[in-house]
Amino acid sequence: MRYGRNASAEIAAKCGARISHVKAHGALYNQAAGDASIAAAIANGVARWRRDVVLVGLAGSPMLDVFRSVGFAAAAEAFADRRYDPQGSLRSRKFADALILNPAEAAAQALGIAENGIVIAGDSTKIRVKAQTICIHGDTPGALKIAAAVVQRLRDAGIALRPPASAF
Repeated sequence: MRYGRNASAEIAAKCGARISHVKAHGALYNQAAGDASIAAAIANGVARWRRDVVLVGLAGSPMLDVFRSVGFAAAAEAFADRRYDPQGSLRSRKFADALILNPAEAAAQALGIAENGIVIAGDSTKIRVKAQTICIHGDTPGALKIAAAVVQRLRDAGIALRPPASAF
């Protein structure tokens, strides 16, 4: 984590930018969402570097409370390009329908999150999701088209797009 953090900070500095938020990636993110000790290790690791960043975590997960308990602002995240199961968890990528690949469908999900705090699970269950930030995975096939559709749909609805740190 330290290497990735330092490399990212160096790239940002060369571009005249500064890192404003930190998010664990992939399996580490998913493990931290359900394991407070992993979430605490992430928060404490970031705290040894900087305390003025926002930590991003899965909406509704205990990792957000852990981040706050270490003294960080924590942004709850939901996903435009992922399906949810009826219990409110992200549908496992083991399932063929785990990803939302249709840009219009991803945009509709993002709008539902932003306007109403709701996602619709595969079985049509309405799930409450309180989020300050919405993720689109860069490795999702068609990610650029999905991102463009999401941005357009949110702007058309009058929703301002801002960096996570601006909410705190």
